[in-house]
Amino acid sequence: MSKRKAPEQSPNEGITDFLSELANYERNVNRAIHKYNAYRKAASVISKYPTKIKNGTEAKKLEGVGAKIAEKIDEFLTTGKLRKLEKIRNDDTSSSINFLTRVTGIGPAAARKLFDEGIRTLEDLKKNEHKLNHHQRIGLKYFEDFEKRIPRAEMLQMQEIVLEQLRKLDSEYIATVCGSFRRGAESSGDIDVLLTHPDFTSETTKQPKLLHRVVDQLEKCGFITDTLSKGDTKFMGVCQLAAENGVKNPYRRLDIRLIPKDQYYCGVLYFTGSDIFNKNMRTHALEKGFTLNEYTIRPIGVTGIAGEPLPVESEEDIFDYIQWRYREPKDRSE
Repeated sequence: MSKRKAPEQSPNEGITDFLSELANYERNVNRAIHKYNAYRKAASVISKYPTKIKNGTEAKKLEGVGAKIAEKIDEFLTTGKLRKLEKIRNDDTSSSINFLTRVTGIGPAAARKLFDEGIRTLEDLKKNEHKLNHHQRIGLKYFEDFEKRIPRAEMLQMQEIVLEQLRKLDSEYIATVCGSFRRGAESSGDIDVLLTHPDFTSETTKQPKLLHRVVDQLEKCGFITDTLSKGDTKFMGVCQLAAENGVKNPYRRLDIRLIPKDQYYCGVLYFTGSDIFNKNMRTHALEKGFTLNEYTIRPIGVTGIAGEPLPVESEEDIFDYIQWRYREPKDRSE
C-alpha cells in the first residue's frame, strides 16, 4: 500500500511555533484573548507564506503582522531565540498553568486555582483527584491518549462507525464530521460530529431523544466508553476503536451536537472552520448586507436591523447569498 505523501513543512515553521506558544501563554496564563487572537492570526498567515521570511520588515507586509510581532520575528531570526519566551518557559507559574490546561476540563481559571493550591504536575493531580470534577477526572484518566493526535486513517474509521450506526437507527439522520478533519487535515485533535434530523427544526420543541438515541446506540456497540456531559443538544465524551490483533487503540475525545435542520448547514460551515476563514466570511457577508453566524444568515435592512433567517439547504446556498465563490472545505484552512 502506498504511503500518503507527508504534508510539506512550512519554510517558516520556527516562527509559527514560537507565535503559537506565545498565543497559548496569553490565553491560558494572562487571559488576554485579544493578544491570543493576534498571535494566532499572525502564525496562520505566516504558515502559508511560500518562502522563508528574512526579517521583520518583510513579515510586517503581511496582513495580521503588526510592528510588535515584526520586532519579535527580527529578534528570533537574529538570535535564534526570544527573550520573552525564554522568560515564560523558565517561569514556574506560566509553565505549570499552561501544562494544567492541557487536561481536558481544566480551563485557565481552574488551572490557576489548582496552581495556587500547590498542584503543578500530573502526579500532583493524581494525588488530588478529589479536587477534580467528573469531566476533569476523565481528562486526567486518559491524559496520555488525549495528547496524541488522531491520524486521518483512524478518523475515517470512526466516521464510518458513526454513520453506520446512524443508518441502523434511522436513515433520516444526517451527520457530518467537522473541524480540521473535514478540511483534509492529516491528523486531528478530536472527533466533532454535527447531527440533525428532519423532525427537529428551530420551530419545533427541543428533541433531546434524537441525540440520546444516537449516544445509546454508540454505547451499545462499544464505541462510546465514557460520558463527560450529556445535554439536550450536546454530548461530550470518550470513544475508542475496537482492539486490533490484541492491541488496544487510544481513547479519543468525541463531541456530538444536535442542530435544527434549518440551521444545520450554517452550523456545518461554522464548525468546519478555520476560525480565520469564518471571520473573513462573516466580514464579507456584512459588506454584502447580511449577518452570518453558526445558526443563520439574515439580510440586514436599511434600518440596520437583521431580518428573518434565509432558507439554507446546503453550504453552497450561503456562499450564493453573499456572492462569494464557493470554496471546498480543503481550501478553508487559512
